[in-house]
Amino acid sequence: MTDYLPEHYRVLAIDLAEHGDSRSTREVWTMEEFARDVAAVLEAESVNSSVVAGHSLGGAVAVEVGRLLPATVSHVIALDALYYMTLFPAMDEQQTETTLQIFREDFAGGVRGLVEAGSLAETDAAIKASHFEKMVAVRQPAGLRSIEGLVHWDMDEALRSTGQPITVFAVRDLVTQEAIDRYGDRFNIVPVDLGSHHFPVEAPEGTAKLLTGVRTTRR
Repeated sequence: MTDYLPEHYRVLAIDLAEHGDSRSTREVWTMEEFARDVAAVLEAESVNSSVVAGHSLGGAVAVEVGRLLPATVSHVIALDALYYMTLFPAMDEQQTETTLQIFREDFAGGVRGLVEAGSLAETDAAIKASHFEKMVAVRQPAGLRSIEGLVHWDMDEALRSTGQPITVFAVRDLVTQEAIDRYGDRFNIVPVDLGSHHFPVEAPEGTAKLLTGVRTTRR
C-alpha cells in the first residue's frame, strides 16, 4: 500500500512486535506497550509531526500513540478498527474470559472465526484462506498475548484522553448503526467499499487514496 502514497510523503511502515518480519522476546503485549514501540521509532527518526494509521489491532495502537504523543500526532486513522461492538466498549470479566477461552483452547479455530467475521458474502474463499494462513502463522505466545491485550484494552478510557481527531474507515457491510450511535460523536466513521476487513491488502491503491484524502487539522 505504501507504494501508492505520494512520493513527497515521508512514510514509516512499522511492523509491531511479532507482526510481519518483527521479532521480540518481550513479555508485555498491551496496546500501550505496542504504542511505546511506535513512539520510540518516531523519536529515533526525529519525527515532530505525523499522522498515525493502523489496521485492525493496529488501529487501537494508533489511538494509544496519539494519546502518548499529543504534540507529535496530529491525526489518527484506523483502518477497519475501533467500531466492532463485540470488542468495544470494554467487556466485563466473564465476557472477557469467555472470549479469550476460544483462542486459548483452539487458536487456529479462533483466528478462522475472526477471518469469517471480517469477510463479506462475496469474499473469495482463496482470499479468506490467504488471510487465515498469514494470521495463524504468528509465533506463540505472541499471537495469543496480542489478542489478550486487545480484548483487555479499554477503548472508551483511551478515547477520553486522546485529543486528536480520529478517522475510521469501516467496511460498509460490517459497520453497524449501534457503533455509529455510540461512537459517531468521537470519531468520524467513513464507510468504504474496498473489500473485506483486510481491504488494505485487497485494495492497496484505494486504501492509499483514502489515507491521502484525510484532512489533518486538529480538533
